[in-house]
Amino acid sequence: MTRAVFFDVDGVLVHGYHARPELTRRWNENLLSDLGVDPDRFNTEFIFDIFIKKVVVGEMAMIDALERRLPGLGYRGSPMTFLHYWLTHDSTLNTPLIGAIRMLKKRNDLKLYIATNQDHTRALWLWQTLGLGELFEDIFYSARAGIRKPERGFFDFIEHRIGPQSEPPLFFDDTPKVIDGARKHGWDAVQFETVDDCTNHPWIAARL
Repeated sequence: MTRAVFFDVDGVLVHGYHARPELTRRWNENLLSDLGVDPDRFNTEFIFDIFIKKVVVGEMAMIDALERRLPGLGYRGSPMTFLHYWLTHDSTLNTPLIGAIRMLKKRNDLKLYIATNQDHTRALWLWQTLGLGELFEDIFYSARAGIRKPERGFFDFIEHRIGPQSEPPLFFDDTPKVIDGARKHGWDAVQFETVDDCTNHPWIAARL
């Protein structure tokens, strides 16, 4: 039998936002000088508003949301240009973890998946442009499911698609609330800070 092993994106597969602020790598630290948009205002007026409320759960396309909000933030360029800047600056892979995952992929007693809060556009970018589709069986993300982690419906969405499992899914995520939600759903969830949290997990270590 195979076991389903899941990885989050930001703070796990990709160095970017992390639940622990000191471990965050900001994609927007030069946003003001490069594109003329204040990153704090962008976070307040876009990320924590229309993005979280609409885009990341699939109710609005990313480009539509950017087109609606960027003019109010002083940006007069193409929203496509802004989006490309965002995607390329928020795409630093955790190479040690990716190396371990490549080794795990050679095993026939597990299947690798991604479970993440993402919009459709970045999910496709991660899958195709960053090449994560070469390593993982599928990417389950909030805009596809219509609901965000750690809501129960997110995990229900995944389980409906991967089918019955002989062992609880193993899940690596950086956010404590998500870990709690996954455990309440019966998953074996591990809080991720460094690659050692994955490679030293007994079940994983036995397969590396």
